[in-house]
Amino acid sequence: MNRFRAMLPAAIEEARQAALLDPENPGPWVVMVTAARGAQYGRAEFRPLRDGLAARAPHHYEGHWQALQYWCAKWFGSDRLMRRFAGKAVRKAPKGSPLTGIYLHALEELTGRPAVALSSTPLVRRHLKRVAASFAEVAPDERLPALRHLLAYYVLRSRMYEPALEQFRLIGPWCGAEPWRREGGPKASFEAARGRAVKLSRASAVPMVRSHGTGR
Repeated sequence: MNRFRAMLPAAIEEARQAALLDPENPGPWVVMVTAARGAQYGRAEFRPLRDGLAARAPHHYEGHWQALQYWCAKWFGSDRLMRRFAGKAVRKAPKGSPLTGIYLHALEELTGRPAVALSSTPLVRRHLKRVAASFAEVAPDERLPALRHLLAYYVLRSRMYEPALEQFRLIGPWCGAEPWRREGGPKASFEAARGRAVKLSRASAVPMVRSHGTGR
């Protein structure tokens, strides 16, 4: 770790030089935003990096994920700052982009922490509805299947049973993705959650596809 920390300033400087050589390329800025955590940049140092990335690629998914990590309470932000950043991603995501999924990663950061209760507030529900609506417009994307699992999990936790059932229908039988692995056997957790969505949505009889343990 000491060697890793010692190399970070050089990595950031290389990224700065790359940014000068190709000013419109967001790649070097993603590197700088990522390395800022390890380099323990304060907020005043971090914001220009984030702004530089946003100026070149305002909807860059990986860049948003790295920035979200910076704004987490476990790094250099707080729950409030992280939620605000994720909520802005939901509001600003363009049509056809999976960027609203950043909000699901913010909820992941809060899950399992004894001091934090994930309440089903109107704001949380409103954001989850917007995430679901945006996913319906996303073209096939490598991130989308895993994000749907997270969406189904949090929509169900928010007691939005019909929207949860819709996500389970779209997911199909694949159950090995997060968040089912964190609750013991993924197959049992997935089937229990799916069954709860069916039961509490008061849906008519729905054929239940046999679950497979391989995640997508």
